[in-house]
Amino acid sequence: MGQHILAIDQGTTSSRSIIFSPKGSIDAIAQQEFSQKYPKDGWVEHDPEEIWESVVSTLKEVFNKCSLTPSDIAAVGITNQRETTLVWNKNTGEPVYPAIVWQDRRTAQLCRDLSEDEELVSHITESTGLLLDPYFSATKVAWILDNVEGARQQAEDGELLFGTVDTFLIWRLTGGESHKTDATNASRTMLFDINNQCWDEKLLDKFNIPRSMLPEVMDCAADFGVMKEDIIGRAIPIQGVAGDQQAALVGQACFEKGMAKSTYGTGCFMILNTGDAPLQSKNRLLTTVGYRLNGKTTYALEGSIFMAGATVQWLRDGLKLIDDAAESEALAQRARQDNGVFLVPAFTGLGAPYWDPDARGAILGLTRDTGISEIVAAGLQSVCYQTKDLQKAMESDGARPTTIRVDGGMSRNDWVMGFLSDILGAEVERPEITETTALGAAFLAGLQAGVFNSIDDLTQCWKSDSVFTPRLTKQERDQAYDGWKAAVDRIRCS
Repeated sequence: MGQHILAIDQGTTSSRSIIFSPKGSIDAIAQQEFSQKYPKDGWVEHDPEEIWESVVSTLKEVFNKCSLTPSDIAAVGITNQRETTLVWNKNTGEPVYPAIVWQDRRTAQLCRDLSEDEELVSHITESTGLLLDPYFSATKVAWILDNVEGARQQAEDGELLFGTVDTFLIWRLTGGESHKTDATNASRTMLFDINNQCWDEKLLDKFNIPRSMLPEVMDCAADFGVMKEDIIGRAIPIQGVAGDQQAALVGQACFEKGMAKSTYGTGCFMILNTGDAPLQSKNRLLTTVGYRLNGKTTYALEGSIFMAGATVQWLRDGLKLIDDAAESEALAQRARQDNGVFLVPAFTGLGAPYWDPDARGAILGLTRDTGISEIVAAGLQSVCYQTKDLQKAMESDGARPTTIRVDGGMSRNDWVMGFLSDILGAEVERPEITETTALGAAFLAGLQAGVFNSIDDLTQCWKSDSVFTPRLTKQERDQAYDGWKAAVDRIRCS
């Protein structure tokens, strides 16, 4: 058996398979995009079969891009878009409904109705560390059971299974032999007690979700089952799993309390390591499982932004202002930084710290001088301003990040990272390997497989590529941020 690790990175807009060396370097990457479906305002869906096919396709393609073979692989790690909800028949394997994506807001009214129950709201926060919001899996599962013909009865008869994307992939990869998830993905369902590390029976009863639907919850480095031989020609153990943002925390080697990472993918997510005790936020941030190893839970404070790379995608596909995301950097450099234009990308509501599902996007401050460069720059800046919102909320909770490490597709844009450092008033560190989400899954699988002996081994693999330092004065930074806050106030609905 080899010492390389195969990571499956199943994201919101594409699936990727990446092979990592025992030192954490990348040997090969295969990627395939899949369809985004918007059947109604605020609804976002994926075709589970298309997700599955894209994963299998990249698993096969990645070996065509290097000299390695499946015999060189020690283990498989999986990282995934979190909260996205799937329900399937355990006998046929067929999904009963499309995957309801984490961005989906169809259960906003249900959450508003439930919010009148103060005891429930309090219990959700204390038990799960989350807020009552359509973002999480619980109301999505309930919606499927209540709106898909026959689903409720099938679930009560024990015929249906629920899972986030990791669970669905594990089930498919193992030929239906393993129905498991890890503690990080479980912690994002709004059904999992993060204090006692078990499913919350009170919440299952409240949302009327049968216990038989739920997967077994494992450590992040554990034995999740064995991938069938017929997929890539060899049976390989699946030994590491984490939701994408927690996987990036591991991939960034943020193993010390106070270290934070900010990932810029479809959305933007800042996670701060808070150690072995959950920190309850007073600013509508989320308390979550950072990772769980050898039965020991490390907690984190998280702020979630719905639109980061997806904003650039909208500039490309919606407004058609650019042909490729890479063009945005050059266009932004042409724009005057203090042009007064703000783009608030609340296309499916606002995430932390606002949690306003009914807010909608807007471009404000337009003048006759405004052109494509200014609008593109405003779109890129919106990601940085939203990160500033998270930083301010964490500081207010008494948990200022001591280190900010960035990753994800947008982190390769030097203009964005420079403005991010400016608006945060802090150093921003970018690693040599920005594929830290997949790297985290590989690290976890490698730990379980014995490729790595300890967390210290993982820390040694992390290398810095660039450090961005602030150029704006405090007055300039505050003035710019005040403009952003005024723009957000204009589009808030609650």
